[in-house]
Amino acid sequence: MTHDSTVRRTPVILGIDDLRALPWATRIARTSREGVQLLHEHRDCFVDELWLDHDLGGDDSILPVVTVLEEVAFHGRPFHIGTVVVHSANPIGAETVVRSLTRWNYRVRRATA
Repeated sequence: MTHDSTVRRTPVILGIDDLRALPWATRIARTSREGVQLLHEHRDCFVDELWLDHDLGGDDSILPVVTVLEEVAFHGRPFHIGTVVVHSANPIGAETVVRSLTRWNYRVRRATA
């Protein structure tokens, strides 16, 4: 019987963005509806990184996803996320997301889009 302590799990990196390829992401959602579904699929998993774009085409935005993240944190069961990365070209929208999620103790950073 051997035990290999060097075995590492593959990082879970989720992206919610309507246009960007995000080649490092393990799963990508293109709309807020798909993003909410993606979060629920990973409810009981550790998500290493969650990449969020604010504007998701037309009148869709990341705000429904942010609402889900806020609601579960409010009820004391936040998602287990290493870092939320906001990478929007919309500075006001991005700052709104950063402030909202930081308030609920998610670790959030802003990346240039």
